Amino acid sequence: MRSSGISVARRTSDHDGAGMEETIDDERRMHAGDLIDEVDGFTVINCESCGFAHIVPIPTTDELVSVYRDDYYTREKPLYLERHAEDADWWKRTYGERYELFERHLPEGRRRILDVGSGPGYFLLTGQERGWQAQGIEPSIRAAEHARELGVPVVNGFFGEETAPGLGTFDVVHMSEVLEHIPDPRALVATAASVIEPGGLLYVMVPNEYSPFQKVLRETCGFEPWWLAPPHHINYFDLDSLARLLESQGLEVVEREATFPIDIFLLMGQDYVGNDETGRRCHAMRKSFEENLWKAGQADFKSKLYKSFAELGLGRLVAVLGRKPD
Repeated sequence: MRSSGISVARRTSDHDGAGMEETIDDERRMHAGDLIDEVDGFTVINCESCGFAHIVPIPTTDELVSVYRDDYYTREKPLYLERHAEDADWWKRTYGERYELFERHLPEGRRRILDVGSGPGYFLLTGQERGWQAQGIEPSIRAAEHARELGVPVVNGFFGEETAPGLGTFDVVHMSEVLEHIPDPRALVATAASVIEPGGLLYVMVPNEYSPFQKVLRETCGFEPWWLAPPHHINYFDLDSLARLLESQGLEVVEREATFPIDIFLLMGQDYVGNDETGRRCHAMRKSFEENLWKAGQADFKSKLYKSFAELGLGRLVAVLGRKPD
């Protein structure tokens, strides 16, 4: 990590104009911290005021609207629905474990869930099949339409201060792979907390970045930081920074966990970066690992193992479950 007393904004050319320079100056004042990386004209800083790493400059909400409303699942995830169908049984079991986690922390009768960034609706469909009252909100037109075709109620829009009150209140708010895309994660977590009933839960899952495995792959194996993807990925969390974010909004962290550390395959010589065929092969091995544990009745062991991964800073995704005070 290189030290930088201030944040470093995206370089500008002469024709960018005074307006852009003023915006960058404002952002320098708002966001400061150690310089971690530079990629595609952006810098990544470990922001002291935010408590997590993010790119500078931060895209505005208006700049992101068209990306996520119109073409995210077409351009960025064109095979998502096809691949989900191939992995349907594995996903159903994976989602089921998440609902089991919620049910352990809530009394019977508290089964209302809001999924922020609900995508094509499969997670909420699993909840409905378990007896949960489900509601989603999703900016992608295509994904929201697909969810409604499954029979899942989904509002097509962005979750925020303006839309949240109209959705009602919930026992659980679920946000999986959302915060890395959001200009102001702190504000979004605060808004999510505002629609949770006392004693209810907020579950947040994000990519786990700058992990020990990534460090080895970069410094020893010659990998470039493939996990950096601005402007789609604005923010870069680890388990501790994610937990601090929830605690900053008055939530008590009651669970910390991670998913399988898929980048272990890179250390084994299986370079899936940019290689879909290799990536699918590694994913199939990961699925077999988990499915064999399930078949053996070792779901509890798997949960303990993955929580241990989390505390070691490993896991491709990390998640925190926070409880709102009664």
